[in-house]
Parts: sequence; C-alpha cells; structure tokens
Amino acid sequence: MNVGFIGIGSMGSLLIDTFIGSGALKPSQITASNRTLAKAICLADRHPGLQAVPSNRDAVIDQDLIFLCIKPMEFKKVIDQIRDVILPQQIVISITSPVMIEQLEESLPCKIAKVIPSITNYMCSGVSLCMFGDRMTDADKNRLNHLLSYISEPMPVSEQHTRIVSDLSSCGPAIMSYLLQRFIDAAVEETNIPREEARIVASEMLLGTGQLLTAGGMSPEELQRRVSVPGGITAQALALLNREMDGVFNRLIRATHAKYNEDLERVKVSLYGKEVNGP
Repeated sequence: MNVGFIGIGSMGSLLIDTFIGSGALKPSQITASNRTLAKAICLADRHPGLQAVPSNRDAVIDQDLIFLCIKPMEFKKVIDQIRDVILPQQIVISITSPVMIEQLEESLPCKIAKVIPSITNYMCSGVSLCMFGDRMTDADKNRLNHLLSYISEPMPVSEQHTRIVSDLSSCGPAIMSYLLQRFIDAAVEETNIPREEARIVASEMLLGTGQLLTAGGMSPEELQRRVSVPGGITAQALALLNREMDGVFNRLIRATHAKYNEDLERVKVSLYGKEVNGP
C-alpha cells in the first residue's frame, strides 16, 4: 500500500512519524508534499526512503490513500491542482473537520473519507474519528481502519457530530493539559513545591486517571465517589469546583461550535464562490 500526504504541518508530520514508528507503514510507502518543499525534504531525511515531492500532484499519482492535512481555506487550491490526476479507486482522506464529505465528493471523482486524529495518537493511544463517503466499500473502510488501528482506536462517528467529538478527542488533550497546568501553577505558588516535582506527580496522576476511566471501567462519577468522602478534603475541593466552574464547559462548547460554523461558511464561499444556504 502506498500512501500520499499533502501537507506535513503539525498533524501531518505527527501521522507520518507515528505510522512509521508503529510499524504501520515503511518510509518507502510514503510520498509527501508540502507548501514549503524544504520541510518535506527534512522529513525525508528523518525517515530515509520517504519520498519528498515538489508538487501536490506528485503526492497523488500512484498512491492508494491520500491524506489531505491542510487548512480549510487551502482546499479549493489543492483540489484544483489534483482533480485531473485522481483516479476513482483512490481514497482521499481529509483530516479537516469543516470540510464536508459531500463537498469533497462533488469536487473529486474518487472515494472519500474523513478522519479526525488526535495528538494522543502519537502515543498510539486515543481514538481516530472516522466518517466515510458513499463510494467507500466495506473493504475500503476495513483497509483504512486497519491502518489507523496501529496508532489509535478507530471510531465511526456521524459527520453531524464532528465538532463535539473533535472537542472531546482532539481539543480535549489541550484543554485537560491546560487545567493540569493551572493546578500545577497553583501548587507551586501556594506551597513552593518544586515545579518539576509537581509536574511529575500531576502528570502521573492524569495517566493513572485515564487508565481507570478506560481499562479500569470506571465512569467519571464513580471515580469521584471512590475518592471523595462526605466532609473530606476531596469533597471540599469538588464543591468549590462545582460552584466556580458552573457553565464553563457549556460556554467552551458554544465557543468551539461558533468558530466551527464560521469555518463552515468560509469553506463554502471558498469552494463555491458565494454564500450558500444550508448546514
């Protein structure tokens, strides 16, 4: 299987590094293009055998799967560049949530999927959110899921829930690490504990908590009940958080959805040249 990558920014390079590191792909199976060729050449130097190519068309020709790891407003330009070299049997996989499968199927003659990865995939953990176009056969889906299973748990989701599941799986690591950072900052400020010591303890705590919530089979509510006793220290902490954070995550989700809806409209204008009604 040959796999092309168009765009090797933060997530594109993460996917390549992880596919190679996990044994899912050999460098010789990967062709990559990037707006800045020098970046693709550096990636090829890091993974001998990987082919860095100067044009997006070159990253498509003779590939079985093509990952589009580009920003929403770059899609029109890239699609125009590759449309006439895409073949019906090829699978194009977008990792960009505001670009809809239907839009890609209208623009390209091939099979279309959308996959939302997470930085947790770098540790071969977390989920990959998978959505499939109408042209994808069961064999196509199995092939893509098998590749993703090396670095994640492939999880089929409805495209209408793209934003909220992306909030949880892709934005979630940044949000949880921000909360952990603030917890560590407060510990250092209030007690003068060495920052590195606090960071190690807190990070190991987060790792263990994740294992309890997954392999351990606990729900968040059960975990809280197991740690907190009425009138105890943890109960005091949870009561304060309940008061101070009331509605915070509701507002967070509204903010991410507002930005997502803005991006949806911008992509429509970019692809179709005018504002379009509908979702």
